[in-house]
Amino acid sequence: MRADSRWTTAVLVAGVLTLAACGGGDEGGGSGPGGLSVPRIEKLAALGAGEGEVNIVSWAGYVEDGSTDKTVDWVSPFESETGCKVNNKVAATSDEMVTLMKTGEYDVVSASGDASLRLIYGGDVAPVNTGLIANYKDIFDGLKDKPWNAVNGVAYGVPHGRGANVLMYRTDIVKPAPTSWGAVFDPDSPFKGRITAYDSPIYIADAALYLMKSKPDLGIKNPYALDDTQFDAAVALLKEQNKAIGEYWADYTKEVQAFKAGNSVLGTSWQVIVNLAKADRAPVEAVLPSEGATGWSDTWMIAAKAAHPNCGYLWMNHIVSPRANAAVAEWFGEAPANKLSCAQTVDKNHCTTFHADDESYFDQVWYWTTPLAQCVDGRTDVTCKDYAAWTQAWTAIKG
Repeated sequence: MRADSRWTTAVLVAGVLTLAACGGGDEGGGSGPGGLSVPRIEKLAALGAGEGEVNIVSWAGYVEDGSTDKTVDWVSPFESETGCKVNNKVAATSDEMVTLMKTGEYDVVSASGDASLRLIYGGDVAPVNTGLIANYKDIFDGLKDKPWNAVNGVAYGVPHGRGANVLMYRTDIVKPAPTSWGAVFDPDSPFKGRITAYDSPIYIADAALYLMKSKPDLGIKNPYALDDTQFDAAVALLKEQNKAIGEYWADYTKEVQAFKAGNSVLGTSWQVIVNLAKADRAPVEAVLPSEGATGWSDTWMIAAKAAHPNCGYLWMNHIVSPRANAAVAEWFGEAPANKLSCAQTVDKNHCTTFHADDESYFDQVWYWTTPLAQCVDGRTDVTCKDYAAWTQAWTAIKG
């Protein structure tokens, strides 16, 4: 994993903080338990002229300028309309995003929940003045003011979209089609050596999610809140799974090629990978297993010391505009954040397919959340394993 001491320090600090509101003004900041503070950083008061460029860190598929597919381009219209040239850096993992944002070289990031809190408590991102983002009013209410994009009642970002981490499989090899995550945790799997998994400490939550249903006596209520016994069970399951793993993936292009070649035939994936694999004529499909899934609710966040804050705000407003948000949602394979985007998709069934406004579906998805020592499931009688512990365990799991 691309991790370093800078974000690890932020995690250790965040690990003893509560996510509950605890005071603080509308500029961010405020005290947490033990006197530790969320850094007080002022949000942008008013929009000025664009600075001519914006430096972005994003997930693959979020910032498309026609170079991947000439028909897929929401960057060029933005550049023409604003005069802000987009310089984009694709990050393979949330850990890489945190590390890149700490360099101070980037203005905006599309952070998932396992990165956003580290960035907030580390003082790397600023509160967002949502009044300067015209399209914010049309974001689904179910995505606003969540524990991973708001702290102390202050918004720290603009919701982008959401989706599940699905189970992908080769339809010509894996028969019958899998319906449970048990397919990737089966020690006697006939696909040993061709099972794949996401290469990140946050993948421990996938094992915990499976154990929630398969071993209810463990008492796991939230896959990101694991006490010693629960954590040890998840780690043991993943160490056993390691024997059947052909390769772990972080680079989406490598997983596409692995499934196309048949080196991987079963494992966790993102819908964009499924889409690209199908475009490469790989016989794949994906399902949301019976146990539910982990998933993401991504947030556009502005750097605390952004060199190009005005272009950054213009980008955040553009990417969640009805047309651009519809385009990226279809390309990536996710539910858009802007409720008006559903009328802009080429596939008029897209929002139905991806459950854009179906909260009952997303009740089955456990969004990536930074594990904290103070259990995020509300328990106060035990200490949970924080992200630093998850990172150490992940190294041991992979061997």
